[in-house]
Formats: sequence, structure tokens, C-alpha cells
Amino acid sequence: MPVTVQRTLKKLGGDINRGRRRRGLTQQALAERIGAGLSTIKRLEAGDPRMQLHVLARVLQVFGELDRLSELLDSAQDDVGLALMDEQLPRRVRTRKKTSHAF
Repeated sequence: MPVTVQRTLKKLGGDINRGRRRRGLTQQALAERIGAGLSTIKRLEAGDPRMQLHVLARVLQVFGELDRLSELLDSAQDDVGLALMDEQLPRRVRTRKKTSHAF
């Protein structure tokens, strides 16, 4: 796994840890609220790359931040994707010639 991905997951885990503590939740309380075990929360906060996305989604829901996940790669805000699409646009658009289908 690339080092940059590992660092990002560790940061995400730390952010979840901080968010949990700011909300006054223990790891056990958060685990109970999302229907998971204590070890799941510990692994998530440690940045374990094997964590399932639904665990993150459930934690974000408890934090009141689930919308941020759905906006993560919103195609309307995907500047790189939009730029790549714009590069492929034709320079000109011509009207098509009408063809007659006489039978």
C-alpha cells in the first residue's frame, strides 16, 4: 500500500478519535451506537486499511457528518474529472446532414 494512503488512513483514524472525544463518547459507547465491537472502533481509529466503508459511514452518521461522505467525490464538484471531460469536447459542433430514406 502506498505510504501516502497509509498516512491518510492514520490521519482519518486520528480525526475520528478526536471527533469521538469532542463529543464526549468513549470507544465503547461509539461502538454500541453503531452496532459494532470495541475492537472495530480501535482498528478504525488506528487507521486500519481493512476497515469496511459502512463502519466509517455509521460513525459519520453518529457524528452528524454523513453528508460529507456523500459529497466526497460529487461529480458536480470533481474539478479534475470535469477538466478531463472538457479536454475531450469537440472544437466545433456541426449540424448533421439530413438523409432521405426514399423507398
